[in-house]
Amino acid sequence: MEKSISLLQLIKESFDLKEVDIRTYSPLTLAYIGDAVYDLIFRTKVVGEGNTSANKLHNKTIRYVKAPAQAQLVNAVMEELTPEELAVYKRGRNAKPYTMAKNATIAEYKMATGLEALTGYLYLTGQVERILELIQIGLHNLNSEEGNEHGR
Repeated sequence: MEKSISLLQLIKESFDLKEVDIRTYSPLTLAYIGDAVYDLIFRTKVVGEGNTSANKLHNKTIRYVKAPAQAQLVNAVMEELTPEELAVYKRGRNAKPYTMAKNATIAEYKMATGLEALTGYLYLTGQVERILELIQIGLHNLNSEEGNEHGR
């Protein structure tokens, strides 16, 4: 049986990147890489749902990756976070960002930054399955809440 290698491992090997203590990264650095990983997950999901124009793919993707949607998702998984994950999320949420989202409140933007920091942390520690698990739980919980609101 062939051993599976992660994308992160391939990237590190291809560019001869050294191991770094993840605890030395600032929360905004974690959010920077986490934003890209989170975006890639949802782009992959949207593309997997069907071939269509790039504009339609983009519009479907932004429904998931904009700050208000990320804030909703993190609220939907808050109870599922381990103490370590919660600490990383809070570090990201409490970081002082250099920019602000155009179509989000400050609270939503900070929550989204916390989620991106957590995503970056999980990615860099090789826990991609955990990222996917949290996203799936979050989407399930959000869909359940929507169903409950429409069923009233």
